[in-house]
Amino acid sequence: MGYIWLWRATHPYLWMAILGGLLLSHVLHGESTRELGFDRTRLRECAHRFAPLLTVLALAMIAGGLLLNTTRRIPTDQAFLALFAYLPWGILQQYMLNGYFLNRFDRTFTPGASAWLTAILFGVVHSPNWFLMLVSLLGGWCATQVYRRHRNLVFLGIAHATIGFLLFVTVPDSISHHLNIGPGQFHRRAAHHAIQ
Repeated sequence: MGYIWLWRATHPYLWMAILGGLLLSHVLHGESTRELGFDRTRLRECAHRFAPLLTVLALAMIAGGLLLNTTRRIPTDQAFLALFAYLPWGILQQYMLNGYFLNRFDRTFTPGASAWLTAILFGVVHSPNWFLMLVSLLGGWCATQVYRRHRNLVFLGIAHATIGFLLFVTVPDSISHHLNIGPGQFHRRAAHHAIQ
């Protein structure tokens, strides 16, 4: 939160030090990448079980956008490039959500409490965008449940990127605020009002 609200504009590369601190924590706790959820075997399991559901959800989002005429017009090559670029970000967010915070909270709280605490914090990080806060709360809780059963961050990252990209494509900016969070949402709102 400090990085998003205070330091991102003045120290844009500070995220590397934050990520380095998280990775160091795993080394100190003796956690392997496989234990965290970077595992091909579990990726197949997770994909086999949840890819059909993700496909149905994606098709429903596209159909909803088309029916409501809210689909953003993006050239196909740019759409694939944007989705591909979103994948590492989706995996990173799922790693922080589950691989780091859920695993840490599980050591202190009951499974139900740690899942909700993780999901609530994930929602709060997306403030002040109320739409993303709600989606992140619900999606974050669902992700903790899938992670607990299948422990795979790669599939969760792919699902995260797919849903995030489709939210951008199908939900109008009047609701999604262009998926901006933190001060970026205020800057975008001010620019929008200045144009009008």
